[in-house]
Formats: sequence, structure tokens, C-alpha cells
Amino acid sequence: MTDLAALLDRCRAGDPLAWEALVRRFQGRVYGIAIVYLGNAEEARDLAQDVFVRLYRRLDLCTNDETFIPWLVQITRNAAIDRIRRRRSRPRAIDIPVEELSDLPSPAPGPAEEYRAARRRALVHKALGKLGRLNREIILLKEIQGLSLEAIATMLKAPVGTIKSRSNRARIELARVLSTMMREEGGDPRFEP
Repeated sequence: MTDLAALLDRCRAGDPLAWEALVRRFQGRVYGIAIVYLGNAEEARDLAQDVFVRLYRRLDLCTNDETFIPWLVQITRNAAIDRIRRRRSRPRAIDIPVEELSDLPSPAPGPAEEYRAARRRALVHKALGKLGRLNREIILLKEIQGLSLEAIATMLKAPVGTIKSRSNRARIELARVLSTMMREEGGDPRFEP
């Protein structure tokens, strides 16, 4: 039995410490997905809370620890898409610059490296925002969340071959957008002091 399987079993048995450990283990992943879809830190935090409430209520539906992460990603993705649909029905009050969204903690050893990492993250978030919806979603699911092509194909209800070719196109589009953005900013942020 894997560590995750044991943790899930303890959660299903009603162990509050196990539930807290599960939330702590996956809250960053859920928040990361939410922020990419929603583009707003506060909304992403609210969505993450909603996702964990749904997860708590439906934990018995996922009996296989190997499918837990794709299932959690699917719940988060669906919740984000639902929230976007609801948001479209009312006007948006304010736009938050992408630079303010890159306040995620960095494991970098020093301030200079933290600055460079934050600049890279902000640039990638900004570039993701310029991709088409499907390409952005495929980059998020495959490259950022690390899901398999098969899991993505199931989630998006498309053949694996289509997802594989779309994944390649999405990476090429992201590279093109990043390259253009770096030229416009006057250089490559990886090499800034």
C-alpha cells in the first residue's frame, strides 16, 4: 500500500489529521491549477477551498490511489471552468496585472535567484495568458501538472494522438510567445542580474 493509499484510507475512516495532511499535500497543486484558469489570486484561493469541500464529500468515489491525482485535477478543472462561465455572466470589476500573481514561494537560495525565478514565472504566466484556450489547458495539464497524455485525452474527451500533436503545437506556440515577449522586454530574464 502506497503512502497516498494509506492517507486516503485514513481520510475515508474520518481521521481529521489525515484530512489535514491530504489538504496540505495537494493545496499547492489545486491552487496552481486555479490560478492559471482564473488569473486572480483571491478567486483561486476561494476555488481551492470549494474543491477541497467537494473532495471531502466525494472521497469515497475515488477508490484507487493511482487515479486520485487525475481525479483531483479533473475536479479542479471543472470547478474553474464553471466559475469562469458564471463570471462571464457578470462584468469584471478590475483587472489584476499578471506580475501580482507570481507571489508563490520559491525554493531558490538567495534573493537574486528568487528575483530571476519570479520574473520567469511571471513571464510564463503572462505567456500562458496569450495562448489559445486549448493550448493553455494542455500546457497546464501536461507540463505543469504532469498528467499523462492518456489522462488528458480522457479528461478532454479526445483521442490520445490528437492530444499528443496538440501538446507539441502548444509547446511550440508557448516558445514562440515567450521568445516574442523576451525580445519586446529587451532580453532574456534568465540572465538578468
